Amino acid sequence: MNRIVSAISSRLSLRKPQKESLEILAEVIEHFGLNKQNDPQSLQEKLAAVNANFPSVTDFEREFPSLCFALATGVGKTRLMGAFIAYLHMAKGIRNFFVLAPNLTIYEKLIQDFTPNTPKYVFKGLSEFANKQPNIITGDNYDQQAIFLADPVAININIFNISKINSEVRGGKSPRIKRLSEYLGESYFDYLKSLPDLVLLMDESHRYRASAGVKAINELNPILGLELTATPQVESGNKTIPFKNVIYSYPLYKAMEDGYVKEPAVATRENFNPAKFNERELERLKLEDGIRVHEETKVELELYARENNVKLVKPFILVVAQDTDHAEELMSIIESDDFFEGRYKGKVITVHSNQRGEEKDETIKELLALEDPNSKVEIVIHVNMLKEGWDVTNLYTIIPLRAANSKTLVEQSIGRGLRLPYGKRTGVSAVDRLTIIAHDKFQEIIDEANNPNSIIRRGVVIGRDIAQTEKKLITIESNVEASLIDELVGMKESLTPEEEKKLETKRNIAEKVVRVISKQQTLYSSKQLKDPVVQQQIVNDVKGTYTVSQLSLFEEETEKVIEEMVARAVELLPNLSIEIPRIILQPTGEISWGYHDFDLDCSLIPKLQPVAENILIEHLRTHQREVLQIKKDVNTTEERLEDYLVFHLMDYPAVSYEDHAELLYKLSEQLITYLRSYLKTEDDVKNVVVYNQKRLAQLIYAQMKEHYYEEPTNYEAIVRVGFDTLKSSSVAVDANEEVRDFRQPVANKSAIRSMCFGGFKKCLYRTQKFESDAERKFAVICESDPSVLKWLKPTQNHIKIYYNQTQAYIPDFIVETDEKMYLCEIKATNRIEEDQEVALKAQAAITWCQHASKHALENNGKEWAYLLIPHDDVDSNKTIKGLEAVYRKN
Repeated sequence: MNRIVSAISSRLSLRKPQKESLEILAEVIEHFGLNKQNDPQSLQEKLAAVNANFPSVTDFEREFPSLCFALATGVGKTRLMGAFIAYLHMAKGIRNFFVLAPNLTIYEKLIQDFTPNTPKYVFKGLSEFANKQPNIITGDNYDQQAIFLADPVAININIFNISKINSEVRGGKSPRIKRLSEYLGESYFDYLKSLPDLVLLMDESHRYRASAGVKAINELNPILGLELTATPQVESGNKTIPFKNVIYSYPLYKAMEDGYVKEPAVATRENFNPAKFNERELERLKLEDGIRVHEETKVELELYARENNVKLVKPFILVVAQDTDHAEELMSIIESDDFFEGRYKGKVITVHSNQRGEEKDETIKELLALEDPNSKVEIVIHVNMLKEGWDVTNLYTIIPLRAANSKTLVEQSIGRGLRLPYGKRTGVSAVDRLTIIAHDKFQEIIDEANNPNSIIRRGVVIGRDIAQTEKKLITIESNVEASLIDELVGMKESLTPEEEKKLETKRNIAEKVVRVISKQQTLYSSKQLKDPVVQQQIVNDVKGTYTVSQLSLFEEETEKVIEEMVARAVELLPNLSIEIPRIILQPTGEISWGYHDFDLDCSLIPKLQPVAENILIEHLRTHQREVLQIKKDVNTTEERLEDYLVFHLMDYPAVSYEDHAELLYKLSEQLITYLRSYLKTEDDVKNVVVYNQKRLAQLIYAQMKEHYYEEPTNYEAIVRVGFDTLKSSSVAVDANEEVRDFRQPVANKSAIRSMCFGGFKKCLYRTQKFESDAERKFAVICESDPSVLKWLKPTQNHIKIYYNQTQAYIPDFIVETDEKMYLCEIKATNRIEEDQEVALKAQAAITWCQHASKHALENNGKEWAYLLIPHDDVDSNKTIKGLEAVYRKN
């Protein structure tokens, strides 16, 4: 793979379709020159060169080479733009880029995403763009920014709305961009045209196929056009005309299969007959059921955030109205006292084109803040659909009212809410699902989704398959001691025979010096190696293995040669090893565990409602069905409502009824009291408890975990004298696979255990194996964190911590920073709280760290800490100190 492509893909954490697109760009521009020779003959030659390798490109459809990358909504087209710009600059030295937006919303979003120090900055992770940030020139500031254009090394990224350059404007006047600039001596448009390396990037490029847009774009005459869209086609009357320049396609159905977007689902009532309802009754029912789905989603998101220690996502509902009068009418209904007891009053905003001035500004401000968990807005009413570029991740429920045909409904609806809040699927259905409330069009939408031409089914992926080859296993030796020996010997080129013989003897001495040092079993710390008495003993031990004739090759005194090498080895050793004390830790006695008494925080419990009938939810792609079970008449079988909750709490492995019954009933009673505080009747309370009993128990248990304790096991600890130098270890890898760059993302994560990784600068072994991709990402953190001095993945030769009488625990990582030493364990999130073995290992490791810290402080060493880190919180933007602040256990 192209080295620059690999580096950009790794640093920007590109997804598979983004990386494949970048690889194609890198390949295709090698087939024709990047120049402004765009006369018909030259253009035809460039097209033929591309078509020979990518037959799907039959026409550039512009007066310059232009290629379309068709990626589904939610996959990350803006990030791919950043990757394209980075590659063209780093590989080809291109400095001038023109990014085109189809409307004001996308224009403003692009400016934000290309601006440094913003949450979605497209160049985050690329040092080349951090040391010298690009000039961002927009349709609003290009007059002022012209002064910076003279910089011969600056990267200039122009971001314009299409209306700013379109020559067909009202009144026949030229747009401002085409008027003379006194500073430039020509118009800014003419300046752009004259640039020898201008590359044009078109976001939502299906919007630039109108005659006026095409004319304006062609006038710029860039050396290359890169188009990005989720819709590589234009509508002409009743015809759909596909693009002829699509070089890569990653359709929506692939994004769904690969888990990059939410799964769209449609909801109705079981056995529902819309003919029994008039229009107003049907709208009211859809609004109410949409709220019920929304409340269920809120509960699942709250649970997921608490159980996985991730950011809280607050979902919202999009209600699609027919016109502005309809929107105002809906707002009155939702904010009325008789709609869920007025609970949504003040939590609704409307968005439509009639808004002006302060009202419009306030609405835009609230829209931009929708992803903030502190936003009070839970429902957005919009006329038609919010347009392209409205980039939110927490839209979970769509209620289209008085909608058009099912095809339009499916395509427009799911296009607005597909983005995932956590960037990946979680495995929790409600967290990964976008629900469309469509009682009256349920079957039509299902039928449309099953249509082979539906966006959920259709799409040709243009790409290349990777051939599978048979593999065999080999072994790679990771020789840490070799690094020390190489440093001691030093290397020279063009040696005489006598010099080669001397070098061989010198290496032999170095090997014996390292071997003798590793056998120093009577020292508390490697620092004691600097004691002159100790060093002299090492010199004597090494010298005793040689004859006088063997050392006569050196002009210096033989003892001096060995002395200098020992002194040098002692100086280098701390940088090539981690000092791990020898501590024998053996547990004794039994474990005492339980929950501290506490009161339930009911403010964290959503206000669940009883419902008259079940809501049926069907996933459009997989046809998986879910039922939101809700029924009015409830016959309770348990004597007390608390019993339903206690029954499910007893299912948790870390809950003992005999030991914790009093607390379980206390918390359950507090939750029942909370339900009675807002539900009108006892039947409603019974309904909510019976049909949400498992979910309510989960909410109780989520709070119980915060009050869990384990009385430490009694341990017998013996700190023996001596320290361990690092021993060689072997790893098995596939024979046909080279050692991988550890920063490179792994596509097939299930095969990561058979891979070998290298490229480390701080790891004390040249190569390492990882048990999971989370471990690989943690290695990235270790290498990137400036405070980390060195790290390794230990084996039983390095450390062994017994957590019961017979079984030993080896942590995943040992890390040394400028201040502390760390034992680090990366563990699946669900196992951290519920797996008793994990808890036992953690307690043993904590005790080990306490003894190791005591030993280290007595010998002028560093404190030890134990970190137990959830796998899904291992991200490259983390630091060891930051992880310690959250996950330190001792």
